Amino acid sequence: MHGIQPLRPGAEAANRRLAWLVGIAALAIGAGAAFFYFLDGLTLVHHDARARLVVARRIADSLTPGWRQIGAVWLPLPHLLNAGFVQVDLFYRTGASAVAFSVLSYAVAAWAGARLVLRATASRAAALVAVGGFALNPNVLYLQSTPMTEPLLLGLTLVGLDRLHLWVARGGPAMPHAAGLAFAGACLTRYEAWPITAAGCLIAALVFTRRGEGVVAAAWRASRLLPYPGVAVAGFLLLSRATVGAWLVTGGFFVPEGPMHGAPLLAGWRVWEGLVELSGLALPVAAVVSGLALLWRASRLAGRADLLLLLAPLAAAALPVYAFTVGHPFRVRYAVPLVWAAALLAGAGIGLLPRARALAAAVVVALTLVQGPPLDRSAAMVREATRDWPEPEREALVEFLAARYDGERVLVSMGSLAHVMQQLSHAGLALREFVHEGNGRYWMDAVARPEGHVGWVLLRETDTEGRDALLARLDARPDLLDGFERVLEAAGVALYRRLDAVVDEGAVP
Repeated sequence: MHGIQPLRPGAEAANRRLAWLVGIAALAIGAGAAFFYFLDGLTLVHHDARARLVVARRIADSLTPGWRQIGAVWLPLPHLLNAGFVQVDLFYRTGASAVAFSVLSYAVAAWAGARLVLRATASRAAALVAVGGFALNPNVLYLQSTPMTEPLLLGLTLVGLDRLHLWVARGGPAMPHAAGLAFAGACLTRYEAWPITAAGCLIAALVFTRRGEGVVAAAWRASRLLPYPGVAVAGFLLLSRATVGAWLVTGGFFVPEGPMHGAPLLAGWRVWEGLVELSGLALPVAAVVSGLALLWRASRLAGRADLLLLLAPLAAAALPVYAFTVGHPFRVRYAVPLVWAAALLAGAGIGLLPRARALAAAVVVALTLVQGPPLDRSAAMVREATRDWPEPEREALVEFLAARYDGERVLVSMGSLAHVMQQLSHAGLALREFVHEGNGRYWMDAVARPEGHVGWVLLRETDTEGRDALLARLDARPDLLDGFERVLEAAGVALYRRLDAVVDEGAVP
């Protein structure tokens, strides 16, 4: 096969066993980490973790249930996978089913990453560095312990890359169905998969040209990867158009500002800093050196051009660079996909060494673990998730509504307070009791004249990332809530009750 290192008899079977052992070990590690963070009360502290559960639940539990509730900003696959499970209150309130998907995705990623690097380098030391570089990273371990979508992106992307490498190494026969399906799933999970898929296709074409094919023939052969992800992306764009009237929602949910706004070079440097913050300096430096060595090897030996495919995950950087350039607030989480991109490159670089691979692997792994020990409670992602963690204060809101809720609907902007909606499930409020942007005409009628349609109003008064839709309307119409009384404020969230329904509640907490 083109580009695959020849193996001694029995080595291929041994490598398959090693990949399975790595995957099984990752499953055990991931489950243990999820339990660790659950005991620490950190599973749902990130507001997006709760919001993901709301989006999945509202497909069936909504004032207006149906396909329109899938949404148009976040990609749909994670919510569709979890939609049935979160109709069970236990899974919705704890996030257990979504966490199970994350842990399984993390284990699949470890299995696929081991297969990929073993095939590309024929080095077990290289594979263990590549997998250990992301699988033992405290930030990856934390995210796979939550309902967040990065673990599913990781699993699908590495399966797609593994299958693409095998297809390219075999000369690109027929259609790469497995790779195409995996990349299609990734493209319906997070936007980082879009540039990664495009990069994979372009690099595949380059590999074919390095083997002597003409440019047109190579491009045509590589384009066989695109039908599955192409249909997936087109389907999402049509869903977005049908749901919100726009082909792709790129703004309106954050305030464009900050030093990186309009400065792509600064944004790129900030992404690098985010990667270093997530992984320490050793892994990114090893990845840079390895990437250069890989380019040199591929340029010298046409038969090793398949190594270039390991560069494809670096394309994930395009999304945060773009986001920060257009003014999105900095989030270190957006650099997480680059952790496994760096780990793959560092491992591949060790696999290119003519000798002392085990020693080099031990040095890189040791430095990486020292700079980012697993289950580190002070890891960057844990700090970011808990930065706006107002659980004790919000409990007052949950307890207040639990004691006084009378069945009247609650007007709320899901775009800013989905996480609070999920918390209020503990007060017995189903999502169908809320009127939000996804309810079409019900939302429009309610925001035009709240007192005629709802008994309660929730709005976020702090403006840290994007305007609460109701707060923006209140600025435009100061009389919007004249028929309501403010009865509670907790951690920047205000609760209003319709005046004709207010009774003597005693002192407001």
